[in-house]
Amino acid sequence: MYLSPEKKAEIFKKHGKSETDTGSPEGQIALFTYRINHLSQHLRSNRKDFATERALVNLVGKRRRILNYLKAKDISRYRAIIAELGIRK
Repeated sequence: MYLSPEKKAEIFKKHGKSETDTGSPEGQIALFTYRINHLSQHLRSNRKDFATERALVNLVGKRRRILNYLKAKDISRYRAIIAELGIRK
């Protein structure tokens, strides 16, 4: 599996408040970004995998909704996570 529990804990430790803080918007955005990058790489070599394409579109939508929430709640945290992960609107 491409996302081991250790990798997931590392992502949450780096972007969230702690390894077990899976609910923070920053941690969720970082996890979704990691998954989006993995699925994008998969689709480059498997163009006709439409189930993965649909899953990718759903993940991008989830990440966008969380980013919109974070932007409305705290613009400085929004700008920090955008800059850290290299996401563009």
